[in-house]
Amino acid sequence: MSVDLATVKRVAHLARIAVNEEDANRMMGELNAILGFVEQLSEVDVSGVEPMTSVTPMAMKKREDVVNDGDKAEDIVANAPNSDRNFFLVPKVVE
Repeated sequence: MSVDLATVKRVAHLARIAVNEEDANRMMGELNAILGFVEQLSEVDVSGVEPMTSVTPMAMKKREDVVNDGDKAEDIVANAPNSDRNFFLVPKVVE
């Protein structure tokens, strides 16, 4: 797949980027080089290669999932304009 000058100008227009003729020609070469590299990557045989999350083998750090109240109710309502026994007080909006 290769990109021509009209495609570069159309993409620039869609991206709302002002591109003059000289820049469009330079971008055409750069985009074609990028697409050529991507095509080269698709030729690599990766059958039998497991997907990896890191270049070094490592186990994910996990913590036990424990439900608690956080014990921060007083800190949470500290800046509230109105509160009562660690609950937010809000004005009534429904009659």
